[in-house]
Amino acid sequence: MELTEDIARNFARIALGHVARPYPYKDDHVFEGEDDVRAPREAHPVFFGSFDWHSCVHGWWTLLTLRRLYPDIPEAAAITALAEGTFTEEKLAVELAYLERPSSRGFERPYGWGWLLYLHLEAERAAEHGWGERLAPLARAFAARLVEYLRILTYPITVGTHFNTSFALILAREWAARHDPVLLATIDDWSIAGFSHRDDYRGWEPGGDEFLSPVLCASMLMSRVMPFTQFEPWVDGLVLGNGWIERECRPVTVSDRSDGKIAHLDGLNLSRAWCLRGIGKALGDHPALPLIELRASEHLNAAMPHVAGDYMGEHWLASFALLALLEG
Repeated sequence: MELTEDIARNFARIALGHVARPYPYKDDHVFEGEDDVRAPREAHPVFFGSFDWHSCVHGWWTLLTLRRLYPDIPEAAAITALAEGTFTEEKLAVELAYLERPSSRGFERPYGWGWLLYLHLEAERAAEHGWGERLAPLARAFAARLVEYLRILTYPITVGTHFNTSFALILAREWAARHDPVLLATIDDWSIAGFSHRDDYRGWEPGGDEFLSPVLCASMLMSRVMPFTQFEPWVDGLVLGNGWIERECRPVTVSDRSDGKIAHLDGLNLSRAWCLRGIGKALGDHPALPLIELRASEHLNAAMPHVAGDYMGEHWLASFALLALLEG
């Protein structure tokens, strides 16, 4: 399955329906006093929609990416108009001021950080509008925080939810390769130290509310960090040689899509497809490539019918579907 204009239009309509939808909203806020009670839109005039801050960020990445790839679809004009009214200097200054609060040190760390950098990278591709230039101060602030965070993070966080280290670093590394050699070197050195000694994966995937595969995210990260001559034997020893992908890596069942946590499992199917496609590209003509491609297709086909439907998935799943489709 690949991205088509019909799919792009559907994803664009979905994201346009939630990036500016203020409620329901799940806030990640530390109250500093009695006077610190406010509506989410007051603190986040840019990223106040999509149920939560990070979903709004990657909802916008979805929209700007689709606008670039399909500039002539009817939804492209609506995306442009909404972006012009959203990515203003005044509104982004409020987002930056929120980040500079002492109690915001861990705000959206690291998932939202990686997505914001990825959004900035996409926004820069629409240079004629200046969205990337206006987002740049926020991106630089998150990049600086990520460097400091990796300097104190002794061990990788390998859960399958927002705290996963590898997923954020995959996104942030693409931004750093273009903007920040210090962050790029920090990510690469930290990744080698954190994962290069890992082998023979036997984790208990899937977790009941995970939307990321810890081992596949780490593998995709290392496919970007390691040269091929090192990556091939490493991933062979991690998940190929022991039969994990053949035996364990199968599409997961979602029992209740109205439950926000259970609905994460649709995202697991999509993110696994994304990672498997990326790992397969890195391996090239490897004997395991047909199996990897089969598993990627199985996971993508299992999740694509459920990108829209209940808002608990609809406010974020299109972004992960787009990642998987673009990786193909």
